[in-house]
Amino acid sequence: MLTRRKTLGLLTATPAAFGLFPSVAFAREPEVFQNPIAINAVDPVGYFDQEKPVSGAAAHAQLWNGAEWHFANRRNADKFAANPEAYAPGFGGYCAFAASRGYLAPTIPEAWTIYEGKLYLNASLRAQELWRQDISGNIAAGLGNWPGILG
Repeated sequence: MLTRRKTLGLLTATPAAFGLFPSVAFAREPEVFQNPIAINAVDPVGYFDQEKPVSGAAAHAQLWNGAEWHFANRRNADKFAANPEAYAPGFGGYCAFAASRGYLAPTIPEAWTIYEGKLYLNASLRAQELWRQDISGNIAAGLGNWPGILG
């Protein structure tokens, strides 16, 4: 008799588990958190210059590292274009605390930290609080997981 549990088990089994498609690979996550614009369409330069999240605009977009980035103005877009590594957040804009724990999580603009000249984003204010308890240790752990956690 086919029960609900058996049916769900059959539906969740992957073809690779049965050796039907041994070369199936799962898609790798993009290196930059996009929703669909990098870091929720927030201007990364704004965190440094205005010390807060500043909404970007499509009129001042830049393409970098496989993502579209939005900026509040042309000046910020030009600053980013001249040195994107200086402004792009660590761990591709994914939650830095999650990266330190070995997984990916989206971020919110309000949960951010600039540490030793680098921007880091977090999934929530609680994650930011946990992140800030040991920033250097969390960075080291995240770097140990990065970029392997992208898939």
